[in-house]
Amino acid sequence: MKFKKYLRLFINFVFWCIVAAIAGLAALILIYGHDLPDYKNLATYTPPVATRLYASDGSLLIEYAEERRVFIDFDDMPSQLINAFVAAEDQNFWTHPGIDVQGIIRASLNNGMRLLGFDAKFTGASTITQQVAKNFFLTSDRTISRKVKEAILALRLERSFSKKHIMTLYLNEIFLGARAYGVGSAALMYFNKPVKDLSLSECAFLASLPKAPNDRNRAVERRNYVLRRMVDDGYITKEEAQIASNEPLNINSGFTAQMEVDFQYFAEDVRRKLLETIGRDTLYNQGLYIKTTIVPEYQRAAAAALAKELDAYNANKSANEPKLQGAIIAMNPHTGRIVAMSGGRSFRQSSFNRATQAYRQIGSTIKPFVYLSALEKGYSPESLILDAPIVGWRENNKEWRPENYDKKFLGNIPLRFALETSRNVPAVRLVEQIGVRDAIETAQKFGVYPKDLSAVNESMALGSGETTLQKLVLGYSAFVNGGRAIEPKMVDYIEDRYGNLINGQKHEQIEWNESLLPVDADEKTEPLSDAQSLYQLVSMLQGVVERGTGRQAAVPGHTIAGKTGTTNDVKDVWFVGFSKNLIAGVYLGYDTPKSLGKGAGSHMAARVFSDFMRVALQNESNQPFPVPNGLTFMRVNRNTGVSAAQDPNGTIINEAFKPGQAPNKLETSEVQTERPVVGGIF
Repeated sequence: MKFKKYLRLFINFVFWCIVAAIAGLAALILIYGHDLPDYKNLATYTPPVATRLYASDGSLLIEYAEERRVFIDFDDMPSQLINAFVAAEDQNFWTHPGIDVQGIIRASLNNGMRLLGFDAKFTGASTITQQVAKNFFLTSDRTISRKVKEAILALRLERSFSKKHIMTLYLNEIFLGARAYGVGSAALMYFNKPVKDLSLSECAFLASLPKAPNDRNRAVERRNYVLRRMVDDGYITKEEAQIASNEPLNINSGFTAQMEVDFQYFAEDVRRKLLETIGRDTLYNQGLYIKTTIVPEYQRAAAAALAKELDAYNANKSANEPKLQGAIIAMNPHTGRIVAMSGGRSFRQSSFNRATQAYRQIGSTIKPFVYLSALEKGYSPESLILDAPIVGWRENNKEWRPENYDKKFLGNIPLRFALETSRNVPAVRLVEQIGVRDAIETAQKFGVYPKDLSAVNESMALGSGETTLQKLVLGYSAFVNGGRAIEPKMVDYIEDRYGNLINGQKHEQIEWNESLLPVDADEKTEPLSDAQSLYQLVSMLQGVVERGTGRQAAVPGHTIAGKTGTTNDVKDVWFVGFSKNLIAGVYLGYDTPKSLGKGAGSHMAARVFSDFMRVALQNESNQPFPVPNGLTFMRVNRNTGVSAAQDPNGTIINEAFKPGQAPNKLETSEVQTERPVVGGIF
């Protein structure tokens, strides 16, 4: 009878405990369950994903992300990776309803024994589902209310989603150290490989990270613990665990996608422009695929050419002395696609991009725009201009006496000879003849000078105005592309994480190739100048490289045109040159302008150009500049502009004349003897 009595009491006790537990659980649900976050949007989970910047050949340049994350679908994860996380974190995951009652009881007993002084470890009872609830919706506060909310959310998640979906959420969201969120990013960060290529040892290591994601000191020990758990749960054999435990862990030390230093200025310029156009959240969290215009082979050649010249100049300077800086930029003159850009010697030491951000006086690189203005007004390349002293001129209330670099005056000389040898006085006289405003407006029309320029004067004909290397190169591009104004292009296209083109681009994507012509819309725009004047100018600039101050820029076997430039006291030196389909500009100078010293000059910039173009054009056949209709070619004496038949002594060239133009008459020209060109600095 007593046994039945005690049994009845025990049953009643258990019954009321269950009632109390149910009542308590109901009360907790009533208290904490009414204002829980909406979890249903996890059905279409789209986590923040890193944006990736690619070169034109598809090679990865850099990642942009606030959290490094690569989304991996459940079916793309190796089974041993999933098994490792289940064994390490939640061995009853596939069977429990969201909370693990057995785990709770086990954890309670272990923790109680630990508090009573027994040798037992503190353990937790959070399931993977609970961790998903916490990671997505709750804080990490160690409070009863948070744990209750976590449990309630876990139960609801299990009712709404499949186990596979919950596991996918977990493995893509969990923090695994080194700024890596999710197993996809962690595999790249620690082992530089995709998850599908992870070994059993590497899977076990990743599964050991949630408990202590930033502790690498016990990496092997924790990996081996996970392997033992996988054996206990029947996922692997002891032999497999032994082989994996003997495998060395070749962990990258905080691996990140390291971009080559040669590409850093370009990538940073792209980043700044994208921040302006698409915004920070889209750039850093939406997993964009950004295909840029940069050509790796050209970029490395450009950076190497610039570094070679700067290092040679800076070699004898002490550590505390300012170092000469510089920039180079190369693009397709028909499209504006930038194929190479370096804004300085070291991005790590200075991120200031001297190709796009540095406004500097441009010296004689302005002269082609002045001469083009004259050609448009009917001057021919052989029209004579006086090279004689200018006295009595005043500018800004000061007497101004322009000089040539060699301190000499040659009398009447053809425009071509004056430009090829970059003589200053004839350029000033030419500006006086055609008008200062017209000369400067040509540079403005081509985008070199701003359109709202407030004051213009004769000294601007020698390049006293300021602009950037990029603007100058864009202006020169119109010389060879038919007179079309173009915009710089650094990005070919952008795709979202689903492969859709974004930012208003046409959906039908056309991959760029060098034989692809510009779109018809561009060809319908009004040209900046007429084709015949442009060709005459290009021919004169070709002479600069072949016979004049730009001979250091020559590229054997290729037709090259360009112009040197040097400012007062040799504070800034320039060269901008081009072939038929490639243009490049080089600038050298101190960040705080000062003289480069004796022996320095624009030949330094021309050397950088040549070094780059030799690599860029090494696999290209020579392509002469196309000749427009209507020009007549006649052989003339380069020094006088007189026909070769009348003046055969000296250098004879083939000159292009527009209708109505002709060589100079012998009696109207002061016949010049052949002169050596000074190793010019202008």
